[in-house]
Amino acid sequence: MKIMGANILDREKWRVEFRAYAFEKKGVGLLLKQGGETKFIPMEEEEPNLYRVEVEGMGAELAYKFRLEGEGDFPDPFSHCQPEGVHGFSRVIDHEKYSWQDSGWRGIELAELLFYELHVGTFTPEGTFKGVAGRLDYLLELGINAVELMPVAQTSGRWNWGYDGTSLFSVRHNYGTPDDLKELVDKCHGKGIAVFLDVVYNHLGPEGNYLSTYGPYFTSKYDTPWGPAVNYDDEHCEAARRLVLQNVRYWLESYHFDGLRLDAVHAIHDQSPRHILQEIAETAKATASRANRRIIVIAETDENNNKIINPPEEGGAGLDAQWMDDFHHCIHTALTGEKQGYYVDYGRLEDLEKVYGNFLYTGQFSTFWQKNRGSDASENPGRQFVVSLQNHDQIGNRAWGERLGALADFPFLKAAAGMLFMAPYLPLLFMGEEYAEKEPFLFFVDYEDPGLREAVSRGRKDEFRSFGWEDFPDPVDEETFYRSKLTAREDWEEKNSQIFAFYKDMIRLRKNHPALRSPEKKTTTVKVNPESRLVEIVRQREGLLLRGLFNLGDKEISMEKYPGKQLLNSEWKLYGGNSDGDSSVLSRGNMIIVEEYKH
Repeated sequence: MKIMGANILDREKWRVEFRAYAFEKKGVGLLLKQGGETKFIPMEEEEPNLYRVEVEGMGAELAYKFRLEGEGDFPDPFSHCQPEGVHGFSRVIDHEKYSWQDSGWRGIELAELLFYELHVGTFTPEGTFKGVAGRLDYLLELGINAVELMPVAQTSGRWNWGYDGTSLFSVRHNYGTPDDLKELVDKCHGKGIAVFLDVVYNHLGPEGNYLSTYGPYFTSKYDTPWGPAVNYDDEHCEAARRLVLQNVRYWLESYHFDGLRLDAVHAIHDQSPRHILQEIAETAKATASRANRRIIVIAETDENNNKIINPPEEGGAGLDAQWMDDFHHCIHTALTGEKQGYYVDYGRLEDLEKVYGNFLYTGQFSTFWQKNRGSDASENPGRQFVVSLQNHDQIGNRAWGERLGALADFPFLKAAAGMLFMAPYLPLLFMGEEYAEKEPFLFFVDYEDPGLREAVSRGRKDEFRSFGWEDFPDPVDEETFYRSKLTAREDWEEKNSQIFAFYKDMIRLRKNHPALRSPEKKTTTVKVNPESRLVEIVRQREGLLLRGLFNLGDKEISMEKYPGKQLLNSEWKLYGGNSDGDSSVLSRGNMIIVEEYKH
C-alpha cells in the first residue's frame, strides 16, 4: 500500500516524501511554509492520479498544503497534525521522536475487558490528554482495565463530541500534541490499562472536509443521514478504502492503541466481494501479529446483526465484538418506564430473560423501525458483546442529556449496576456513571460557519420531535459544552462516594469471582417475576453458584428462600443503605448477591 501524506525517509538529512491522491487534476504541487514565507514545489505524477515529491534539509515539522492547479491550496487529507484547525496548514510529524516505554505490553484478553468510555474534553477541567493521564490512578482505584476514548481526530471549532472528524489522521489540537496522546497510551499500559479509540468511517464532518476536492471519496449510490456515503464500492472506491485501511494501521502502529471501536457500521455501505469491515479486521490482525500484541476491533451497529462478528468462512466480517443496544434499552425502560422513540419496542421486564443470552430482537417486527429487525446470536459467545447502562449516545442523544442518576432513584442505580456486572458480556461504563454524576452530558458542537451552526440547531429540533422533547440546550451554545464537564471529586456529595464504593466492590467481585470473571452465557440463567418485579440472575462455575437478586418493584421481598453467604448487599451502610450485615428482606430497588456451593 502506498503511504499517503508526509513520510520522513531520512532523519539525518530531513528527507521527507509527500504523496497526494488527486483524481483527474491538471497538476498538483506542494506549498511549504517556514516562518512567514512559502515555497511552491511542483509534484510529479508517479502513477495515474498519484503525485509525489521529496524535499531535503528543511528541518522537522514542516507546514504544508497541496495546491490543486486551478482550484486552490488545501490541507492534506492524510495530515498527522492540523495545529491551525481543519482549514489551516498541515504539519509533518516525526513519530519516531517519542520514546515508548511499553515494549513488554501484550494487551488484555477480550473476555477480561471492563471498559470506561470518556470524552477527553469534558473528563477533566483541563480537557486534554495530559488531564486524562493525571487521573489514571482514579481509574485504577475504580478497577476498570480498558479506557475507550471518544474520537480524537481533528474537527472544526473549539469543542465537539468527535464524530465530525475531517482530518482522520490528525490528533485534535485542542486536546494536545501527538506526543501527548502517545504519553497517555504509554502511561495506561504502564498501569495495566488497555486503550481503545473510537473511529468514524461511515461519514466525515461537514466543515473542513476536503476529500471530495481531491477525488471520488464519496458516492451518491446510497443515502445517509450525512449526505453522500463514503465510497467503498462505487467507481474509483480504492481511494476511500486506502484511506480507511491506512488509518487503521496508523492508530494501531503510531499510537499503540489496543483496539478500535468502529462507529455506526450499519451506515457503512459496501457490496464489494470483500466488505471493508472484513479488510479492517484483517488489517488489525496483521498489525497485531507484527507487533506481537493483542488488538481488538469492536463495532457499533443498531441492526442486531451478528454477521459482522461471525468469521469470514461463515459469511461474516470477522470483527471481534459489537455493542448490544438491546441490553441497555431493556434495563433503561425497566427503570424509567419511558416509551418514547425507539423505547416503544421495549419496557417488558420479562424480556430480560432473553437479553442475557441473545439480542432481544432476533428477526421479529419492530414497531419503531417498522420492519423485522435482528438476527439470532444465541450461539455467539458473551465476550463478543459490549453492554452498558449508559454511554455517550444514550445520554447525549437525549434532549437534556440526563444521565441515569437523574432519571432513577438512588437504590435502583445500584441494582442496575449489579445487573450490568452480572451479565455474561463485556461491561462498559460511561464517565461519571460510577459516582452517579447528576450533571448532564449534552450534545455539543462548534462550527466556524454560521450556516452550519443554524442547521445543527434546527436539525436537533427535528430529530427530537418523535420523543416529544422541546426547549432543550442549543448544541452550539458554549454553555452546553461547559455544563457537560464532570464534577470534581472534592465536590462530590455523600451519595456520590457511596455509589463509587459500590461500583468498586462490584467490579472487584466481577474480576475475581470464578462465576463472574468469564462471560459465559451458557452457565447464566435469568428469571423474572413480572408481578413482584424480582429479577434473579444465576451464574455458575467451578462448583460455585452466584445468585443475584434485584428488586425492581416497590414491595419488600423475603430472603428466606435464598440461603447462602451474602457477598454483596446494596443495603449495606457503606453504600448508603441501612444494614450492617445480612438482610432478611430485599428492599425496594435493592440487590443482594448470594454465594452457594454446589457439589
